[in-house]
Amino acid sequence: MTTTDAPTSARLPAALVRMSVPVLLITLAVQLDGTMTSVALKTLLVEFHTTLPTIQGVGTGYLLAFCTVIPAAGWAIERFGLKSTWLAAIALFLIGSIACGAAWSAESLIIFRIVQGIGGGLLLPVSQSALVLNAQPAVLGRLMAVVAIPSLLGPVFGPALGGLLVDHASWRWIFYVNVPICLLAIVLSLAYFPRNEKVAEGAPLDKVGLLLVSPGLGALAYGLSQAGITGRWDGPKVLWPVVAGALLMGAFVWHAWNVRKVPPLLDLRLFRSRSFAAASGVLLTAGLMMFGSSLLLPLYYQQVRGFGAGHAGLLMASQGLGMAISMALSGRLIDRLAPRTLVLGGAVVVLAGVAPLTQLTSGTSTTLISVAIAVAGLGMGALMVPSMTTAYSGLAREQIPRATSALRTFMQLGGPFGMALFAVSLQHNLGRGDPGIAFGTTFWWAVGIAVVTLLPAMFLPHRRPSAAPAPADATAEVPAG
Repeated sequence: MTTTDAPTSARLPAALVRMSVPVLLITLAVQLDGTMTSVALKTLLVEFHTTLPTIQGVGTGYLLAFCTVIPAAGWAIERFGLKSTWLAAIALFLIGSIACGAAWSAESLIIFRIVQGIGGGLLLPVSQSALVLNAQPAVLGRLMAVVAIPSLLGPVFGPALGGLLVDHASWRWIFYVNVPICLLAIVLSLAYFPRNEKVAEGAPLDKVGLLLVSPGLGALAYGLSQAGITGRWDGPKVLWPVVAGALLMGAFVWHAWNVRKVPPLLDLRLFRSRSFAAASGVLLTAGLMMFGSSLLLPLYYQQVRGFGAGHAGLLMASQGLGMAISMALSGRLIDRLAPRTLVLGGAVVVLAGVAPLTQLTSGTSTTLISVAIAVAGLGMGALMVPSMTTAYSGLAREQIPRATSALRTFMQLGGPFGMALFAVSLQHNLGRGDPGIAFGTTFWWAVGIAVVTLLPAMFLPHRRPSAAPAPADATAEVPAG
């Protein structure tokens, strides 16, 4: 593999740009879908004349399906090829979306959401693997910056779009809106995605690993999501799944380090790479902050200030704008500056943005909040893009699919854990006077997590990295077909 630094002025190959378009479309659809659905739960409760625990299964079923298939994405790419796995995942997400929109009961909607979650859980790691495998090292930073935008903007704009659709159209359009996006992505993928070449020899499926890590990750995600809903750590719906998930994940770690006959489903030996381990740590803490904050502020706007869901979502737009600007800049700076420098700087900027939010009250200026979250968004983009790029530094081409599965599995825990942590803290702080102050006190967790982020950031490379493995023919554009 070539590790010489390419000129920072290298342009994105036209074929790679074309390939990234369906990736952007699908990533945006998946990220928006997860957040849009949450704002429709009250409407669904009335529509289907059911109970709150039943309708919460709409989100829980999707989450469990989403989490359980992520670890198998790397194996699927090796076994069936990149393009075949990608198209199959889009088809599952499309079928699930159509079926969800046509659901006639809460139970049918839950089943269809599971189908949709399987497709969505495969799409994110497969899309990331596709880009890393086909981008030259000199342009990977800029490419990752572009394709990361939907992942970071989905939690910001999803609730606003979902609220508008529910209020002015129908809850069914939360799912039907995915249909044209998926169809367009399939057409573009057939035309512009790389040929269905297998990255590595298709190894046998690690069945023991699958039976341990998939339900383990799902149980952890479920337990943490229940903590986020109830605002408590001690309920049976929280404790039992979290304990069971931790035991299963612990058993998988032992299995992964000792299995010899087949490659482990998640190759934990990748964490021997200092860059991969440090980048994973940064992405985990960044996920904690991002998803925790995405829970707190919309709740603050709705419960304390009395704004509607759509209005609250629009007030979060400055955070998305800050992220977009930062990602565009960091995608170029990663070619010139060391990852450690960028990420440490990003963590400091995040601190500067979230610190004022610790002083929230019921009368805090919305302008001040918008400026603060815009600053935090600037820092968040500087954390995410260099870390996602650096994670693949020094890895061999055939390691990329399983590396992406491991990275996505690690990142996936950040969302439910961050939301649970912030929700439980908020519940503890409420009822002590001004509810706005309770939200401000909870934001001290964001400050603490931003400080903790400095630790893994210190272990990132202090020199400009060679980036990720280049395509098999680093001088050629991505072949279509």
